Amino acid sequence: MNRDQFWLTNEQFSKIEPHLPTDTRGKPRVDDRRVISGIVQVLKSGGRWIDAPPEYGPRKTLYNRFVRWAEKGVWTTLFQALAQAGGPPAEVLIDSSAVKAHRSAAGGKGGRKIRRLVARGVGERRKSMR
Repeated sequence: MNRDQFWLTNEQFSKIEPHLPTDTRGKPRVDDRRVISGIVQVLKSGGRWIDAPPEYGPRKTLYNRFVRWAEKGVWTTLFQALAQAGGPPAEVLIDSSAVKAHRSAAGGKGGRKIRRLVARGVGERRKSMR
């Protein structure tokens, strides 16, 4: 295993496993531990799903599992169960947003706020032919 990648330990997964959905239809799910580790890795790194390391399996699987379980409320139930078991608090606010502003977003040029018109300067000629 790569040290730069996130992998759930056996102990961590044993706490999570009872809260995972069991009402699956069709093909059995691929290794839940591997997929959940991949989802956490992508969320932790802040990268795109397509950039997930191949050791976690197909990127489409990571994305689909995350979205489907989010719609079903699996993640919320899981985090609440872990919080009640003495884990992290039930509600944690994390902000990893990076906002880029255009260079002109701060307003106009600096300097004096009241500017005289250039053409009306004392001793200066008008620039127009009028």
